[in-house]
Amino acid sequence: MIPRIGEPVVPGQAYRRRPGIYAVLIRGDAVLMTHQSEPIPEYQLPGGGIDPGEQPVPALHREVYEETGWRIDRPVRLGAFRRYTFMPEYDLWAEKVCHIYLARPTLCLGPPSERFHEAVWVSLSDSISLAGNEGDAMFLDWCLRSL
Repeated sequence: MIPRIGEPVVPGQAYRRRPGIYAVLIRGDAVLMTHQSEPIPEYQLPGGGIDPGEQPVPALHREVYEETGWRIDRPVRLGAFRRYTFMPEYDLWAEKVCHIYLARPTLCLGPPSERFHEAVWVSLSDSISLAGNEGDAMFLDWCLRSL
């Protein structure tokens, strides 16, 4: 069973399931996050939706590159959580099923190609309070305690 993290389900609201994949990218005592400036400014784990017919690990590589400009290596699945939220950029109420991987950032090829995203290195301890949702913060905290 995948735990629900975050805001409660809105009674009577229809949600569309949206599988996604996200990475915790640690180098030394820093973690690579993405800062999304629009529609709502927030720090996030790099990642996003898995497209129909796309396999999870290739989706992880694609999403991390689009949101950070970095290539990654050795992804290992840490777990998953689900959250129910409104996604204003898609005008969508979503049941996000978020699969979290730990991976090694290997090469920065340039800036993010995703609009409104900036790649930001922050200390692992600061990343927990910066995370835009409780599920990201939970996995960042787990990584901090596991090092």
